[in-house]
Amino acid sequence: MSALAGRVNAVIVNYRTPDLVFKCVASIEAQGIALGQDIIVVENASPDDSFARLEAGLSGQRLIKSEHNGGFGAGVNLGAAAADKEFLLVLNPDTYFESDSVSDVVAMLDTDPGVGLVGLDLVYPTGERQYSARRFYSWADIVGRRTPLGRYWPLRGRIDRHLMTQAWMPGQPFDAEWVMGTGFIIRRDLYGYLGGMDEAYFLYMEDVDLCARVWQSGHRVVTVPGARLVHDHQRSSAAGPLSWAGRMHLRSLMRFRSKFRLPLLRQPGVSGLWRHPLPVGRS
Repeated sequence: MSALAGRVNAVIVNYRTPDLVFKCVASIEAQGIALGQDIIVVENASPDDSFARLEAGLSGQRLIKSEHNGGFGAGVNLGAAAADKEFLLVLNPDTYFESDSVSDVVAMLDTDPGVGLVGLDLVYPTGERQYSARRFYSWADIVGRRTPLGRYWPLRGRIDRHLMTQAWMPGQPFDAEWVMGTGFIIRRDLYGYLGGMDEAYFLYMEDVDLCARVWQSGHRVVTVPGARLVHDHQRSSAAGPLSWAGRMHLRSLMRFRSKFRLPLLRQPGVSGLWRHPLPVGRS
């Protein structure tokens, strides 16, 4: 039996993706990352037959039916409320493990109490790294990431810095300002202390906000190269600003800006992020 058995709750939020959930759950169990009864699937009020399919196809895992779709963060919070283990492993349904890449992460959390949240090493099915550790945004970074201007100087260099591409080179764990919510591990007591994800975002930026509050609590956000999680990624947030996804992303950016600094040109870093410091545990 894996040393992780009984220590990790996996939380997966489904929205019209039951087949992906089945693949994700199977990979967690196959690699011994979490016991079946410690895997929590939240069905986020999908307007299809997702719940019936999950109810019929899951065996031994916990299935929670949300009464309404409050967004990704609300779904994670619902799953976390049902968790009772030391660590929360939050996963998108379009992810899966090909090895036990979590044991070393938990070992690091055991030995370093200052680490609060750890991002996994996201890779595409081809093996290409997704660069899931990021620096906090400036408006120039947003323009570079969301428009074709990011392909050209001087924004191209800023994007490489935003994506922390050089930090991965040594292959050792490193501090990240924030990590993608696609796959991360957080101490369950810290997640509760912070009040979970801010449900006002609905979609996008809730992971950036959570990491900001982890830093604000006095803990660190770390990324572990080699803690691989395959992400069969479809980047809807790259759509134009007039699309639904584009509008939702801009709305979430405005929410983040109301809580934290979003400079015009200079990346704020961790120390320059606080605009209106909030009591820890409030969102």
